[in-house]
This record gives sequence, structure tokens and C-alpha cells, in this order.
Amino acid sequence: MKKIVVLVAFFCVGAGVYAQRSIAYEVYAIRFAKSGFIKASEIAIGGSDKDSVADCYMFWLLKGGGRNILVDAGFTLNENSTRNNSWNSSNYIRPDSALLRLKLQPGEITDIIITHPHWDHIGGITLFPTAQVWMQQDDYTYFVGTAWQKNGDHGGFYKEDVKAIVATNLDGRLHLVKGDSIELFPGIRAFIGSKHTWESQYVAVNTSAERVIIASDNSWYYYNLQHLTSIPPKFTFDPKAYVHQLKRMRRMQPNISLIIPGHDAAVFSQFPTVAEDVVRIR
Repeated sequence: MKKIVVLVAFFCVGAGVYAQRSIAYEVYAIRFAKSGFIKASEIAIGGSDKDSVADCYMFWLLKGGGRNILVDAGFTLNENSTRNNSWNSSNYIRPDSALLRLKLQPGEITDIIITHPHWDHIGGITLFPTAQVWMQQDDYTYFVGTAWQKNGDHGGFYKEDVKAIVATNLDGRLHLVKGDSIELFPGIRAFIGSKHTWESQYVAVNTSAERVIIASDNSWYYYNLQHLTSIPPKFTFDPKAYVHQLKRMRRMQPNISLIIPGHDAAVFSQFPTVAEDVVRIR
């Protein structure tokens, strides 16, 4: 009888672990700023001047397992900001306001996964003051330190964002991730290697159907995935590594439409619309 009880307990625990690790997330892309068109020759080596893609700014929401997880946080504008202030109410909405379209308040965001610290992906973390923030350790170290040294490269970085991420660390809300293929949460795994910034990351997410890869700027546009070409070297520390990760993502998910690039407005025309400038990826 004792053995049976032990076996039942074992299977119950095992089933619980399996259930935890098989969480299926709802995945949403949220557009908060609209731009124009950009020539393929500007985003890919060997790209044609005759081809162009529609550009936009977005972040992503992963819902599941009792969590509301953002992948990146967009950016904010204010009168004291050093950012480009060409945005207005016709082409920009603050990320926390965009989330209201899904009936989510800032305090309901449990976590933010930062793919890389360029201003348009990290600048909105201050809008979610209770969220836990996840970032690659080597990317953080470069962002707050080496980038600002004599031979560093801080293109696309802003001092106000450095101060914000350091403050997040001092608050005890920053989690530094070290390495490739790391499970951040059950059903969500982080990958590195494209060198878009010093150690940019992308995430693979389990859904009720197929796996979705949030590439962010590890693939700027579907064009990069389709042509397997690098963006110009100024947008990556290692063009060969960038192309290698494009190929890797395609092996991980052969359905290119489910590899979500960082700035391609086509995302919002090929998935079901659930609210203004919000689509569910499935």
C-alpha cells in the first residue's frame, strides 16, 4: 500500500511539473509608433533599391501561466527627452496607453524581457515600475559600461535609459541572464548570437499551436529572413553572426511568418486584429 501511495505521489508531482513546463502562451504584437517605407538596400547587403518595406515600432505581449510578459517596452517621449521628437499623436501612442487596448494596466505587467538596449526597445521600462526585467548580462555590462568608454560604441543608446536600467538593478528588479538557450519561464526560452548589440537576445515561445519566435531586431524585417542577408554592418557587431542567427531561427521555425521581426509593419496585415494596432500571433 505504501508503494502505491509513493507511486501516486510521484506521478502527481511529475504531472504537475509537466503541466508547468507545457504552458501555452497567447502572443500579441502591439504597434505604438508608425513610420514610413525603407529601401531594401538600406536594411540588407545586396538589397535592391527597387524593393522597400513598411517600417513601424512594436513590442510584444505574452500571456500565460498567470503572467503578463512584455518582450521589449517601446520608448517614451517628453520635453526633457534627448530622443527624436518628430513623433506626434497621429503616429505615436505611449506603450502603456497602447496596452489599455487589451485592458491591461501598467501594474499588471509582471515581467519585461529586453531583447537589446536600443532606445526604441528599452526606453519604456519606466512605465512599468513593478515589473521584473530580464536582460542578457553581457549586453547589460556593455550598455552601462564599455559602450561609453573611449573605444566603445553607444550608437542607439541613451544615457537616460542607462540610468533607468541601473535604477531597476538597484531596486532589485533586474535579472541578468547568462548564455544561450536559457529557459526564462516554462515555455519561454532565450537565444543569443546575432550581435545586433553586444549580446542581443530573442525568445521562442510555446503557444497552443506552433512555436513563435520573437526575433525583435535580430531580424529587422521579413525581408532579412527571406533573403538570409545581413543588415549593414553598422547595425551589428558581427554581420556573419547575424546571418547565422537568421538561418538558425528558420531551422527552429520553418514557417517564416511565425518568426516576428522587430520593425516590419507586415506583421499587422497577416495576423488577426484584436484591437487597434494589436494582432494576435497564431
